[in-house]
Amino acid sequence: MKISYDVDLQPWNTFGMKVRAAALLEYDSEAELASLLADPLFVAELPLPLLPVGGGSNLLFTGDFPGTVLHSRIRFIQPVGDRVRVGAGVVWDEFCAWAASQGLWGPENLSLIPGEVGAAAVQNIGAYGREVCELIETVECFDLLHRRKVVFPASECRYAYRDSRFKGEWKGRYIVLAVNFRLSGDYTPVLDYGHVRQAMEKAVGAEPYTPAQVRDVIIAIRKDKLPEPSEVGSAGSFFRNAFVLPEQYAQVERIAVAEGLGPVPHFLTEDGLVKIPAAWLIDKCGWKGVRRGNAGVWPVQPLVLVNATGAATPEEILALEEEIVASVRARFGITLRPEVEHI
Repeated sequence: MKISYDVDLQPWNTFGMKVRAAALLEYDSEAELASLLADPLFVAELPLPLLPVGGGSNLLFTGDFPGTVLHSRIRFIQPVGDRVRVGAGVVWDEFCAWAASQGLWGPENLSLIPGEVGAAAVQNIGAYGREVCELIETVECFDLLHRRKVVFPASECRYAYRDSRFKGEWKGRYIVLAVNFRLSGDYTPVLDYGHVRQAMEKAVGAEPYTPAQVRDVIIAIRKDKLPEPSEVGSAGSFFRNAFVLPEQYAQVERIAVAEGLGPVPHFLTEDGLVKIPAAWLIDKCGWKGVRRGNAGVWPVQPLVLVNATGAATPEEILALEEEIVASVRARFGITLRPEVEHI
């Protein structure tokens, strides 16, 4: 266990916000965490609230944090056939690399997403036609209320697009300890999203492929479109895609035709809504590559806001976010919501 006070959080968030936390507590095992939090004297001395974080890759700290940041160093990968138990502190892409090296299908389309395994299960990360909830069997957690371990099947976590009960009604109560995944040794690639199939054919040739080959192509696609957090601070996709009623989509289509914006990319969902990529909406409002002081919009992928100079403040990022949301609402009548969690 390691506890520090008055901690600089810049290394703990990929946006690179220069903010501080009252305390930072790192723990190496679920037994250690349970022992620490079962001690009322120890808990009484911790600045509140408690905030579990992984790699800090989906967070925007809007100012100094008055409580204690909790970080898991529970790192193991325990395979049993096509099932694997993974510690919450394992770097997500290291798990993806391990699965590909074993010839197991499942997380390859999610390669290079920053963060750690515990946070992935909270956020329900997704990319290129995959969501992590499709691979999760159970999530092992520590219950802060009753000070005991609990295990939730994926069906109880109410996973949805970039959402789960851990982000809603369960927020602040549970700390993820480990995640149990079910992978597949059978040939189950997901290729029909965006231009993944075309990229595979260009890079590798005709099917069949291996998980490692798909992973390599996904990594190449991401590197072409997204900034490397160690070089340019960001939190990945800042906004959620828009899910609208058919009549709202029709209005966007009318605007696109009238203004010569080209076809509106869209996808029909099972619940009757229409998904419109937020990147398209932002791009058509002219935001690609725009700078506002130290904050900016990534010139290749307008869904990504960046700490362009390394010196952006939370206020600059928030102001840019508000300006983008207002412009999309004014032009298309759609209000974008952030995917990044504001702390």
